[in-house]
Amino acid sequence: MEKLIITAAICGAEVMKVHNEYVPYTIAEIQSEAYKAYIAGASIIHLHVREDDGTPTQNKVRFEKAIKAIKEVCPDVIIQPSTGGAVGMTNDERLQPTELYPEMCTLDCGSVNFGGDEVFINTENDIIYFAEKIYEKGIFPELECFGKMHVDQVLNLYKKGIIKEPMHFSFVLGVNGGQSGTERDFIFLKESLPNNATYSVAGIGKFEFSLAELAIIHGGHVRVGLEDNIYISKGVLANGNEELVLKVVELAKTHKREIATPEEARKILGIKRP
Repeated sequence: MEKLIITAAICGAEVMKVHNEYVPYTIAEIQSEAYKAYIAGASIIHLHVREDDGTPTQNKVRFEKAIKAIKEVCPDVIIQPSTGGAVGMTNDERLQPTELYPEMCTLDCGSVNFGGDEVFINTENDIIYFAEKIYEKGIFPELECFGKMHVDQVLNLYKKGIIKEPMHFSFVLGVNGGQSGTERDFIFLKESLPNNATYSVAGIGKFEFSLAELAIIHGGHVRVGLEDNIYISKGVLANGNEELVLKVVELAKTHKREIATPEEARKILGIKRP
């Protein structure tokens, strides 16, 4: 079985220090959390950025500072900026980090009702626009899917030549308004993929470690981090992203999956360094 790629989603755009004190806001905090997650076993840092007061931003300059700081302490790590941003941002605002030509970024593949009046909008035309901008810059997209309909959207756009191989999916499961994080739903999604596609699983909240274990067993890859879950166990707050990554490493040892280095992750996914 392939080595396990661990992605650390270190801060996100929604969770705040009031929820967990280790959520990083400042560039120094982002650098520290990324480094600790990398040393623990993460080969990919899924990156959102914040202003110093915690306000989410897609500002290119802020991303540039964060990426530079992370690369200073872990130069070979894969940095995966989010183009999801936050609800209400424009497409071009969300795409700002792609102007820095990272080797990888996210591509959200459908809309989600996050709750109340909050809708994360990604129309078909939005997805096409994002895909065109990402591919023209030579960036490798991670195809974020919150449910089966998003997988189907990707496969339809692949047939039209808009989404290209190699395809790497990210199942984000357990989000309010998205597909649940049960084993049944995981298997359903996994079996919907082409045989030559790779995938990672991000379980939200209580689904984080149960889905991580399923992904490990079935040959997939795993995303963990404070963006997705602030607890190391029920009711016990995690002491940073490092602790969450280390728990996945231990699960991998249990199931005899070795952990991929960043260079091994690039080979598994088919990422070509810029």
